[in-house]
Amino acid sequence: MAEQGQEKTEQPTQRKLDEGRQEGQVAKSNEIVSFAVFTSGLFTIIIFKDYIGSNIAELTTNIFNSLGTLQLNVNIIQMYFIKSAIFLLATIMPVLLGILVISLSANIGQIGLRISPKALAPKMNKFNPISGIKRLFFSSHSFVELLKSLSKLIIVGGFTYYVLDDLISQSLGLSDFTVNEITSKMVDYGLTLVIKVAIVFAMLAVADFIFQKKKFTKEMMMTKQEVKEESRQTDGDPLVKGKIRSIQYQMARRRMMQDVPKADVVITNPTHYAIALKYEVGKDSAPKVLAKGVDEVAQRIKKIATEHNVPLYEDRQLARALYKLVDVGEFIPEKLFQAVAKILAYIFNLKKTKKKSIV
Repeated sequence: MAEQGQEKTEQPTQRKLDEGRQEGQVAKSNEIVSFAVFTSGLFTIIIFKDYIGSNIAELTTNIFNSLGTLQLNVNIIQMYFIKSAIFLLATIMPVLLGILVISLSANIGQIGLRISPKALAPKMNKFNPISGIKRLFFSSHSFVELLKSLSKLIIVGGFTYYVLDDLISQSLGLSDFTVNEITSKMVDYGLTLVIKVAIVFAMLAVADFIFQKKKFTKEMMMTKQEVKEESRQTDGDPLVKGKIRSIQYQMARRRMMQDVPKADVVITNPTHYAIALKYEVGKDSAPKVLAKGVDEVAQRIKKIATEHNVPLYEDRQLARALYKLVDVGEFIPEKLFQAVAKILAYIFNLKKTKKKSIV
């Protein structure tokens, strides 16, 4: 919940959107679904008009042909009832299937395909008649929906009246036509009316979809404090994270210092930088940085190197380049091979000379 007095100025985070989706809070326009049902039903009827018409003609013919010999009894009534039910089912099934597919597609197209058990779970507060009455008659949402319905009724009704007035004026000239021609014209007029109303319906649906998107975004907006709290819950307390990073840095530094005695040479600035290098002939593809540091850490590296008889070599430019370009545990880049190789060769020769003098 937002802190009192704070404005919701921040865009909703993905976590808040996901939580809202689990609760069933999504940006969805019912007008889009209504339009989809209306148009799908219309075009399904147009596509299957011959099939539906033949079924109606067949049923009507059977009824009228049997009127002269029809004897009403329980069995006959049951038979005709079953036949009528099968007829209705077979006739309207294409329309129902078309409406079902399109309405599901309209919903999925708006919010995607995702089942939320939490949103489907029954909520006891919805069974409270008092809260239900308040929600239906005294909420701002109900008032907005009422205004939308009235506006839609006025717009669609007014446009329908305008189209019908024009079609009625045109139908006055049908008196000279044959019955078949009049029937054909009336069917055309009906389709014209329905298509024009569908276009208006589509415009209303698009407008409502945009409105629902903006309304949903506004409802899901967050305060700065909510964003901070969510970040803290997701990523952890910044103080704790800082403490963890500090501990990790100290552990890494301790491990780094433990590797300094293994180095073949420590290249220095001489006062500000120190980089410990090791190269195993036949094993490593290039010299590796075991430790590096600046100022206080550099002094510590040099002290440990001196205590363990690791040679120190002063090369200011190389020391700076190694510090900037190579991290601990990485091999040096190819462009520094030649400079480092000369130093290592010098150190290795120095070690051999010392061994011979000892022997």
